[in-house]
Amino acid sequence: MDWQFLEETFVSLIGALPLTIELAVTSICLGAILALLLALARLSGIAVLDWFARLYVFVFRGTPLLVQIFLIYYGLGQFPAIRHSILWPFLREPYWCAVLALTLNTAAYASEIIRGALLSVPHGQVEAARACGMHRMMLFRRIVLPLAVRQASPGYGNEMISMVKATSLASIITLMEVTGVAAKIISETYRAIEVFVVSGAIYLLINFVLTRLIQLAEYRLSPHLRPPPSSTRSTTEAVAAGDPQ
Repeated sequence: MDWQFLEETFVSLIGALPLTIELAVTSICLGAILALLLALARLSGIAVLDWFARLYVFVFRGTPLLVQIFLIYYGLGQFPAIRHSILWPFLREPYWCAVLALTLNTAAYASEIIRGALLSVPHGQVEAARACGMHRMMLFRRIVLPLAVRQASPGYGNEMISMVKATSLASIITLMEVTGVAAKIISETYRAIEVFVVSGAIYLLINFVLTRLIQLAEYRLSPHLRPPPSSTRSTTEAVAAGDPQ
């Protein structure tokens, strides 16, 4: 291992880190909104919306993300209607094509996570809220959604981690994020092992921070699972006093 080369590679890859984080954050935020709409469509009871959401999830979960990126980046430009539309200034840019592909893909997976979380909300709590006179929108905002977010956080956290790693595919369409810069360095130096070790360490660091943030969010959203401070203190005092209880 050439430590000087590793240091130079690390500095070069860190320069591409903002683009990687921007791709991940943008696609996750937009995908969350679309996923919620798809989940609500599945649960709406309206046949057209239900089947549209089912078809969407089936297509985007059943095809590789790399194929979706290629179809959006190379395929949409083949249609004259799109090239002459107001969307073309965005769809001709690799960045927005990558964001669109990542957003559509994560929305398909996240919608099933959110749908399962919504279905897991205890029916008794919904009935109690209705008995208190809450209208439908208030019931969803104050009862159903907070409980669903708590239930969905572990699974959705895994999806967020997957999306951070999926941003590496954006390098295929010329985006110079971490993997794109790594590929450029390898093509110039032919030292693949060192470069990929450094790039893998950067992704590992990002996901380490992300998992800590997810755990913090789960802790904040689950106060009922925390031991009460009094019981914790009494247990500590009992152990210190030598009480076997």
